Amino acid sequence: MEPESPFIPYLARLQSVTDLTPDTKLFNLELNDPAMRDNFDYSPGQFAFLSAFGVGEAPFCLASVSYRKAGLEFAVRRVGTVTSALHELEPGATVGVRGPFGNHFPLEDYKGRNIIIIGGGIGMAPLRPVINTIIDHRDDYGDLLIINGARTPQDLVFAPEFDIWAASPRSRVELTVDRGDEAWTGRVALVPDVVKELKPSPENAITITCGPPIMIHFVLEALRMLGFSDHQIVTTLEGKMKCGLGKCARCNVGEYYICKDGPVFTFEQISRFIEQF
Repeated sequence: MEPESPFIPYLARLQSVTDLTPDTKLFNLELNDPAMRDNFDYSPGQFAFLSAFGVGEAPFCLASVSYRKAGLEFAVRRVGTVTSALHELEPGATVGVRGPFGNHFPLEDYKGRNIIIIGGGIGMAPLRPVINTIIDHRDDYGDLLIINGARTPQDLVFAPEFDIWAASPRSRVELTVDRGDEAWTGRVALVPDVVKELKPSPENAITITCGPPIMIHFVLEALRMLGFSDHQIVTTLEGKMKCGLGKCARCNVGEYYICKDGPVFTFEQISRFIEQF
C-alpha cells in the first residue's frame, strides 16, 4: 500500500548484506508491498532515503538497475549514526525506503557516444548502474572506459565485478590505488594522473565522474586540459539532503536544490559554484 505522504517510507525487507570493503556493505532490499515492488521504477543516478527505525534516515544512491528486478541495492559506507545502525542489521530486518528522488543520467542522450567513467571510492556506487546499463545494452553505445581509484586495494568497492565489466565488448577497466600492498601489482597513482596518462579523446565522448571533491576538482582540470568541454563532463553532487523534495532548502546551492534539480549535473550547469564542494 502506498504511503499517504512522500515523507512516510515504504517498508522493505533486508534480503542480503554483502561486505564490499572494510567499511562499506551492499544492501539488497525487497519492498514488502507487491504492488509497490512492481511499480517502484527508477533510473541510474537517482537516490532514496533509507531508514534505520528508531535511529533516523539518510540518503543513498540506488546502486542497482530497475529493469533487472533483482531488488533495490544500496552501497552503505559506515560514517555516522544512521549508517552504523544500518551496518548492524542482518537479513530479515525491516527498513524504510523513501523515494526515488532526483534526476538521473540521461543515458538515452548518450547512445552512440563513447563513455568514460571516472570514479573514486564510494563514488562508484552511482556509477555502477550506469556501467551495468551500458553493458546490458552494449550495441547502443560506443567505447566504454572505466577508471576506478581508491585509497588502497581493499577499498575498491565493486572488485568482484571488474572482470565482468572488462569482458564486455569494447570496454576497458583501468584501476589505481593511492597506496599498494604486498599483493597489489597494479597501478599506484592518483585518479587525475591516470586520466592524464590515458588521455581519453573528447571526440564524440561523455565523461561521468563521481568521487571525493578533491578528486573531482583535479579530474575536471585534467579533462579540460584534454579538450573536454563542460557540457561533456557530468557528475553527481552531494548535499545535506533532509527531505528529498526541495522543501527544507538544506541542499540549496546557487539556483539549484540538489535533491530536486540534481543530483546529476553537467559542469556547464555548476561551474560557477563547484568550488563550494
